[in-house]
Amino acid sequence: MSDAVKTSSLTGAVSPMTPVLVCAFAIFLLSGMDAAMKTLVIAVGVYNTVLWRSMVATVVAGAAWSAGSRSKPTVAVLRLHALRAAVVGIVLICFFWGLARLPLAEAIGLSFIAPLFALFLAALLLGERIRRQAIWASLAGIAGVAIIMAGQFGQAAYSHDAMLGTAAVLVSTVFYGYNLILARQQAQLAKPIEIMLFQNLCVAIILGLAAPWLAVALPTNLWLPLAGVTVLSLAGQFLMSWSYARAEAQYLIPTEYSAFIWAIALGWFFFDEEATWTTLTGACLIVAGCLIAARANPKLAEPIEATV
Repeated sequence: MSDAVKTSSLTGAVSPMTPVLVCAFAIFLLSGMDAAMKTLVIAVGVYNTVLWRSMVATVVAGAAWSAGSRSKPTVAVLRLHALRAAVVGIVLICFFWGLARLPLAEAIGLSFIAPLFALFLAALLLGERIRRQAIWASLAGIAGVAIIMAGQFGQAAYSHDAMLGTAAVLVSTVFYGYNLILARQQAQLAKPIEIMLFQNLCVAIILGLAAPWLAVALPTNLWLPLAGVTVLSLAGQFLMSWSYARAEAQYLIPTEYSAFIWAIALGWFFFDEEATWTTLTGACLIVAGCLIAARANPKLAEPIEATV
């Protein structure tokens, strides 16, 4: 029986374009989530935004996990959940801290470099061979980052904050690359709803250790945006999971980069941000590098933002 027949029998007859369109819509929802998160971070800071988001997501995921069929995770799986949660916590803190200091399009463009880090981490941690495509992909990605950073020079009033924001986003992409490795291991041992529950629960516990000193009550007018963030995140996760179950990664990976278009539009509409030519050029080089990387290792190039 061919792979195509197996896929059809497991997922039902689906038009080839349907998963692509659904995945593109999921990216739109997740881009909206990033814009809403930026609003929250500016209002109450990155720590409280991520803490409250993790707590709300834990409640929602916990309800879904309790309602369905479930099995108790082993100690080894719980350790993996905790490790990935710690990594994700660093990713979230660094990315959203940087997002508050950068235009939305610029932060999203820089974040695309994560799959390139994942390729080299796979070689370091999993013993995979670094292919020629990965080297070319990395060169394109590095050039893109350099161009985006070069565009920040000469903006005296903005350059210091922008450079700190860029550094934070780049740190987040390094850990996000490691997150890709852990996500592959995790997906083999646990169901998506279990991963969502324990990931958010562990992040909430880790951040909660500092709550007596850093936590503040969320203002009443911010509960609606927080609920919106949770809904957008969960909807994006579900739709991306649905898409990747019905189409090969090579067809869906390019839809991830539509996030840059949405970031430009949402940044302009909500924050009056304009994308500079250096941001556009740099992001295009990074995207090109990631598409080359996708040919080298499609699984590691898959977007995992939906599970973060």
